[in-house]
Amino acid sequence: MVLPKHMRLKGHRCFDFIYREGERFYSPSMVLRVTKANTKLQVRGINSNLSPSIKCAISISNKVSKRSVIRNKLRRLFHHHLSCRLSKIECVDEVWAFISLKPSCIKNSNRDLLKECDKLLIKAGITK
Repeated sequence: MVLPKHMRLKGHRCFDFIYREGERFYSPSMVLRVTKANTKLQVRGINSNLSPSIKCAISISNKVSKRSVIRNKLRRLFHHHLSCRLSKIECVDEVWAFISLKPSCIKNSNRDLLKECDKLLIKAGITK
């Protein structure tokens, strides 16, 4: 399961902007960076005529697991969770969110990781 097209964050300029300007929220297994969108940096192919939404991306490095199968399972797990969780939210402004998993996340169960993700989203003020 991948994120719906209107929720995907693409382009290296967007990621650079999030790293520079984004507010960081930490947990033992991941880091969430959130910022208001700068639509001038977006890749042209994305349909921006839709109502404002939350665009997000997830990063899972080789330090988490050397096996791509495990990294892809984690990525699919988070994409499914985020698409279910964030698609119901009505936004006034467009928000960009970027989740980076830490190497320590592999020790936790999937349920614990998703709970941690939810806590970070609440702390960031994206969900309630």
